[in-house]
Amino acid sequence: MKTDVEMKVYTLDEDESWQLFAKNVGDIVNQEKIHPLAKEIARECDGLPLAIIVIGSSMRGKTRVELWEDALKSLRMSEPHSKVVEDKVYKVIKWSLDSFGSQDIESSSEQRSKRVNKKRGDIQSCFLYCSLYPAAIPTDDLIHCWWAEGILGEHDTYEEAYNRGITMIERLKDACLLEYHGMVIFPGQVVDCVKMHDVVRDIARWIASTFGDEHTFLFQAGIGLTEISHITISASVKGISFVSNKIECLPDCFTKCPKTTSLLFQDNYPLQKIPQEFFLAFPALRVLNLSQTSIEALPSSINSLCQLRALILQSCDVLKELPTIANLHNLQVLDCDETFLSCLPQGMDNLINLRLLNMPVANMKSISKGFFLKFPSIEMLDLSYGSLGETSLDEISSHSLGATSFDEISYLYNLTYLSIRVDSSSFFNRDYTWMTRLKGFHIRVGETSIYVPYNKSERAINVFKCEIFSNGELSGMLQFASHLYLHICMGLRKLIAYNTFNGLKLLKIECCSCSFGLVEGESGQFDPLPNLEHLGLVSVNNLRSVSDFGQYLGLRFSKLRELVIFKCASLTYVFNDDGACHVPKHLEEIRIMVCPQLVELYVQCSSSDQATLINSEIPRVRKLNLNDLPELATLGEPQNMWEHLEELTVIGCDGLRKLPLSIQTSKNIKIIEGESKWWSQLEWDDDNFKSNLEHCYKEWYYR
Repeated sequence: MKTDVEMKVYTLDEDESWQLFAKNVGDIVNQEKIHPLAKEIARECDGLPLAIIVIGSSMRGKTRVELWEDALKSLRMSEPHSKVVEDKVYKVIKWSLDSFGSQDIESSSEQRSKRVNKKRGDIQSCFLYCSLYPAAIPTDDLIHCWWAEGILGEHDTYEEAYNRGITMIERLKDACLLEYHGMVIFPGQVVDCVKMHDVVRDIARWIASTFGDEHTFLFQAGIGLTEISHITISASVKGISFVSNKIECLPDCFTKCPKTTSLLFQDNYPLQKIPQEFFLAFPALRVLNLSQTSIEALPSSINSLCQLRALILQSCDVLKELPTIANLHNLQVLDCDETFLSCLPQGMDNLINLRLLNMPVANMKSISKGFFLKFPSIEMLDLSYGSLGETSLDEISSHSLGATSFDEISYLYNLTYLSIRVDSSSFFNRDYTWMTRLKGFHIRVGETSIYVPYNKSERAINVFKCEIFSNGELSGMLQFASHLYLHICMGLRKLIAYNTFNGLKLLKIECCSCSFGLVEGESGQFDPLPNLEHLGLVSVNNLRSVSDFGQYLGLRFSKLRELVIFKCASLTYVFNDDGACHVPKHLEEIRIMVCPQLVELYVQCSSSDQATLINSEIPRVRKLNLNDLPELATLGEPQNMWEHLEELTVIGCDGLRKLPLSIQTSKNIKIIEGESKWWSQLEWDDDNFKSNLEHCYKEWYYR
């Protein structure tokens, strides 16, 4: 659909929903026996205007309580309670889905030349599968399940299938059948999620139950179940969802489900044990999700699931071992993130079709020589830690990969994403050109227990407590990195003194000391980090200014866009105009927090011949966040540095009594956030200026 302007149309809140519903029903909603039922029906519409209007209109003039009770029950059972609702709500959304057709996308010309005729995406199946989830749906988990079910293509690589999955999600969002839910905190991680509106989910279940049995689902998610022995299950059911309940135990004897391909039990924390023969009832199973349960072990019958493609065990934090899985020849996804497995399961050698392996707490001592070479199809490998709890540094060190295992990984020619922990000795005299094949990686060096969020698009190196120059040649790997995190490290100046790292875009230094002495030899011959865009400095001892830091390392900051400084006790100012390192002209965002000696942001040196910045060198700072800076008295000159400012946050900066803004330079400001006492004590050159900015002010309070 082509549009001139895109606008997000929000659902109505409960009061707005009720007003719209009552308007369409009429005065009958005020009758004593009908009013509570009407309220519940309006609530079931969950703020969706189309559903509220159509369902409300269909109940207009209905005075019998029985009709209202039946309508409420039908809505709760995901059924249209009347022909009008079916035609105007359910069938309208089904038509939207049908308008896609099968939307199967033919293979590329290269594949056709090989006479491969395969489907690469059934959007209707993708849509109906979403109805198995009650609320927030983790994007990656959803795509993995689609892939394992075969609805993204049986023969796609992980990367191709993932891209196809993202495309399907975007198309469903464009049709308003899915919506973005944002980043959601799950145990040990923050994940990207989508969601399905309650009414749309009801319609998806209605479609699945009304139009044939190919998508027959049993949905028992989020209804507070503690056990499931009483639930009747059809032998023809394809997908079973018991997500987000409080199930404590599973029956020893379970209905045979020869056609079930997806079984979802995630988010049932009370569940501790699975009967030994439980999985024998699901011979065709392709997807099994037991994440966020308290299972201590899996039964041996898991090994009977020869068709299983995805085994997802995320955040099973008491799971310490797996039984043999030698018969799972078709397994493509094995995800054990945030578990405490003490050793690798027997039979892993047989998993030759494995594409994604996430086993972050596996005991690395159990990895024998040649282990990685047995997985030629592997595309995404994560063997780092997610959450270590009380793990000691000695234990962490024992889980690091050595040089032999690291060399084996270089022979995994299909590998595109890698997250591992290595000891520093693994770097000595190695060839890293193979890393050009990787689309993303996260390499943790040393005895680090610090969690850094992993984004598959990043090429990150996280180094902890190392002399990064003398302990091996980190520079070889750093040539391929986009992000570098250093924690309690030394040697950065030596590392970059003789190298240029064109790919590095983010540098974060934490708990490090710098001498900031005279630079030996000639300085400033080249910029070692010419494409640096993000700089983070946390608890850097002896740091007086970012200008000193840049001069010390020979940095120009020619492309720096974001600067974050936190807990740098010696910081007195940020930039000056003296020397080769001026204010970064592309700087857009500055965040400075807990720097007790900071007096001003920009200092003009009286001895400088360049006391005034020309317009082309002045940065266009859009966001400025200042927090807990008791000595800060001024932001410094020139004032036109702040004329593009859009968001200003000032907290705990009582000495800052005047803003570097005027009526002319404040035209872009949208938000000024701060404490009410600070705002009331600000000094203004123009009596009308404060009143002009009053609409931008937002009182800050501790959240």
